[in-house]
Amino acid sequence: MPRDADPRLLRSFLAVAEESHFTRAAARLFVAQQALSRDVRRLERELGAELFVRTTRAVALTADGARLLPYARRVLAAHDELRAAWVGGAEERPLVVDISAPVGTGARVLAAARAEAPGVEFVARYISGLTGAAAEILAGRVDVSFGRVAGLGPEVLAGLDHQPVRFERMAVLLDAGHRLAGLAEVPVDALAGETLYVAAGNPATLEWTDPARRLFAGRGIEAAAPFPEIAGEEEFVRVVRKRGWSVLASTDFMEVPGMVVRPLTAPVPLAPVSMVWRAGFSHPGLGALRRVADAAAARRGWLTRPPRSWLPEPDLSLMEPYAPGVGGLRRTSRDT
Repeated sequence: MPRDADPRLLRSFLAVAEESHFTRAAARLFVAQQALSRDVRRLERELGAELFVRTTRAVALTADGARLLPYARRVLAAHDELRAAWVGGAEERPLVVDISAPVGTGARVLAAARAEAPGVEFVARYISGLTGAAAEILAGRVDVSFGRVAGLGPEVLAGLDHQPVRFERMAVLLDAGHRLAGLAEVPVDALAGETLYVAAGNPATLEWTDPARRLFAGRGIEAAAPFPEIAGEEEFVRVVRKRGWSVLASTDFMEVPGMVVRPLTAPVPLAPVSMVWRAGFSHPGLGALRRVADAAAARRGWLTRPPRSWLPEPDLSLMEPYAPGVGGLRRTSRDT
């Protein structure tokens, strides 16, 4: 028996025990089924006992699982009472949320959460890139961020929990006089011979530069040479206009005077956006963010992939447990 039982592991056990089904338990806890199964296996290892009999159709408690159930309920009830007493005796601290930019998925989710939970103080930050934001989360300076988790190293991911929110459609930001600006959508191969800015040289946005290079490979598209990190919208607009760059972007993008955003097609490149936070972190604001993100994904089809979609291999492998069927996306030799 371990000296301390992690409440998160006990909650996973209790949800499966009460739902008799891993998929329903995962939905109840707003976690991926893979993560839930991992927590249950970890608890079984720590206890040195098998807690469930698993079949293809059902999950049932073993004798050891049945013996643990009342203890788990009492421990979690006491834990909830402690949290209620603590929150009731002191104002909940603000939740620091990095949304990268005032437009995009993170900004939409944050606005919806503020409307749903007006009593929670959400403080927005604008850190350029999940690579940089993840370090801030692990250091305790930021609570939540949004971005492509497949671009983070395994040692970083081990300290984070994450929830898929949306497959953003990639786009290109072009000068209004560009040869392709008159198209409603730009075929990826039509960018052959072009050089696009993809934030190369910014160590905080490696998770964005990597899929850009994968998308460009074999298509005759070049990434602009590394450039120092560009901080702030005004500075971004100034530099892009001065250097005459075209930019790999998403369809939700800031307005740049004299430039237009055009979705990419044939294939349709997707930028997966997940919400990330420290593993085991709890806060009413996080709960609100997760609820509105889940609702928006269901209502708006944010996790539905359009036909002829493209994702690089790391995203295909990582997103499959969270959004089943992603592995059926079109793959080509250019995807790796």
